[in-house]
Amino acid sequence: MAAATPTHGLGRDLAGLALILASGLAGYWLFPDNLSFLTRLISIALLVLSLDLIVGYCGIASLGQAALYGAGAYAAGIACLNGVTEPFLLVLIGAGAGAVTGLLAGAIMLRAHGLPQLVLSIAIVQLLHEAANKAAWLTGGSDGLAGMAPAPLFGLFAFDLWGRAAYLFGLGLLVAVFVALKLLVRSPFGMVCRGLKEDPLRVSALGISAFPVLLRMFVISGAVAGMGGALGAISTQVVGLDSVSFELSANALVMLVLGGLGNLYGALIGTVVFMAVEHVVAAIDPFHWMTLVGALLIAIVLFAPRGLSGTLDEAARILTRRPRRTGP
Repeated sequence: MAAATPTHGLGRDLAGLALILASGLAGYWLFPDNLSFLTRLISIALLVLSLDLIVGYCGIASLGQAALYGAGAYAAGIACLNGVTEPFLLVLIGAGAGAVTGLLAGAIMLRAHGLPQLVLSIAIVQLLHEAANKAAWLTGGSDGLAGMAPAPLFGLFAFDLWGRAAYLFGLGLLVAVFVALKLLVRSPFGMVCRGLKEDPLRVSALGISAFPVLLRMFVISGAVAGMGGALGAISTQVVGLDSVSFELSANALVMLVLGGLGNLYGALIGTVVFMAVEHVVAAIDPFHWMTLVGALLIAIVLFAPRGLSGTLDEAARILTRRPRRTGP
């Protein structure tokens, strides 16, 4: 079978981007009463995308990604309560807070490898959770931040109770971030990160130091997660301790494994499937929904070890494979 050409890869990415846009617009028209939930889904999708950058592309074990998400959420919330109400500026503030937190977290986590690295990530998110709880004068503590009032988008579209402006704002942000990340992972920097995951000794032999490369990806990952946190703060106008919880970090990793690591599409697919199943099953059986979701996850991990995106890719290759010609 012939190798994929750059033109083929570009066409595939354009088709994927068109599918994301079409799905997002379809959600706006088909589920007008659930736009708040869909905006929350987009916010978490940004978190899972940020996790894919360090886990899927760099091979860094992490269960503390909510620390970066929560930093962005609290930064945007605090800024909004202090007079900064422009939505785009709040997203940039969230991205900056997430990037700084990613820099600090990366500088600590990259000193270890394997299981100690995973433990460090858990410690970081737990420390930030406790700090947000204790600093009630700044974060609201267990009551959280409330009363935020973001300015209308472009001075025209207010963030209403139906969540229409927030959803379209989130969809546009997701598309822009996804395009930027696709360019990033296809760049020489992205290829070096992949190389460090696959064969760090060979990359080191080329004279490339792993620490600054991985730390840079941590900062980028933090910026993306911080955008997700800021979007969550803008759309719900509330920031609570759940924004920087270990449970959120664990769920994000489950979504990534469910969708598939290392291609960005898996992060989106896993988020949509997990949150949609959780939303529907919890409405059907409020008491045992976790059991049903857990059974589904076990089945997918056992029968689709590469995640849903990897299974779909394999199925597409099988369907499009041309039969070998026999005879003259």
